[in-house]
Amino acid sequence: MFKIKISKLSSGRFLILGYLLVISVGTFFLLLPISTVEGEVTSFIDALFTATSATAVTGLITLNTMEHWTRFGQTVIMLLIQIGGFGFMTSTTLLFLIFGKRVSLRERLIIMEDLNYNKISGAISLSKYIIILTFTTEALGALLLFLYFKKIMPSARAVYFAVFHAISAFNNAGFDLFGNSLLDFVNIPYINIVITFLFIIGGIGFIVIDEVFSKGLKNLSLHSRLVLNTSLILIILGTFSFFFLEYTNPATIGNLSLKGKLLGSYFQGVTPRTAGFNTIPIERLRDVTLFIIILFMFIGASPGSTGGGVKTTTIVTLLIVIYNMSVGKEDIEAFGRRFRDKDIYKALTVVVISLLLITVVTIVLSSTEKFSFIQIIFEVFSAFGTVGLSTGITARLSNIGKLFIIFTMFVGRVGPVTLAVALGRREYKKIRYPAEDILIG
Repeated sequence: MFKIKISKLSSGRFLILGYLLVISVGTFFLLLPISTVEGEVTSFIDALFTATSATAVTGLITLNTMEHWTRFGQTVIMLLIQIGGFGFMTSTTLLFLIFGKRVSLRERLIIMEDLNYNKISGAISLSKYIIILTFTTEALGALLLFLYFKKIMPSARAVYFAVFHAISAFNNAGFDLFGNSLLDFVNIPYINIVITFLFIIGGIGFIVIDEVFSKGLKNLSLHSRLVLNTSLILIILGTFSFFFLEYTNPATIGNLSLKGKLLGSYFQGVTPRTAGFNTIPIERLRDVTLFIIILFMFIGASPGSTGGGVKTTTIVTLLIVIYNMSVGKEDIEAFGRRFRDKDIYKALTVVVISLLLITVVTIVLSSTEKFSFIQIIFEVFSAFGTVGLSTGITARLSNIGKLFIIFTMFVGRVGPVTLAVALGRREYKKIRYPAEDILIG
């Protein structure tokens, strides 16, 4: 009977149950005594929070990853990050490939849902590509990090730190083993470049990377062109915004050398789009800078990537719609291509549902938590965008606050539309009613 019910689940509901299962298993392992260092106690809510944050590749923590968890606990977190970065169905596909199991048509449809991919014929090939690209990039990142870490710590420890941070960075998770993110490396170009390279590649999207290597930059699809151009613009805007807004702030980059200011600005300019690492203390940023970061966290990474947010293509689609409507064009177009109506509707739906969720959670936390409004709304946007940046209030949230942040991180990972459709799907008769004009604006 259980199998029959599972087989009748929609793709969205199956994905939600899959991620809930991963989080539940992760919570169980994190509650084991072997996961916690001697003398430390892990509550259920903190174990659930950590498992959700790792699976949602967020990076918000209520317990210090280095000081609270043993190597076993940290390995559990690392595996959850890897599964969350892959996506539940890509991780399942990997197991299918290992054990030689055939991937059914229904499983291919669920893979499409999980990867936000619209071609069933290439779903398995894309999954294989994701697996190969992920392991290859993480291995390269780990090697590059090891070459530096071995200079400042024993070789065995350097290997472990390199692997952990390569996985965390590529999957845009933001978990670290230094206890203060990467504050100690603000003036180290090598670490800044390697870490940002990993999370930028992870946040661009596997489909785009595949197209770049297979077609070259001149023959890209509309999707890939939008992603690459938008990502480049956001990196430049983020870097310069941070540089000018924080240039004279002695608590952040004000007292750094010009090199330190540029490195710090660049890193903080790109990390809000779901990476979660920071080389500057976030709690000491000016409110205007926090607000700019909030905007970047809401946008997030790109579809089919390891990052969260409403995605770059969603925002740029709506901006193009606004521009085209303002100049009187009936068709919405860019780069010589016309947008499909369903994509425009989906972009609008994603933004509206996301803002509604963020609004509700912010109102609740403003009622239950004793922090400033900018700290609360920053935390909520960080959770939804699966970013992991915080002004330092995460560990001090009440249990109610933690539960709402857990829910927000979960929705940010599975996607607001996926959740809405999974919970609200109904069968409707296909009737097309007569059109009638209404007044807008």
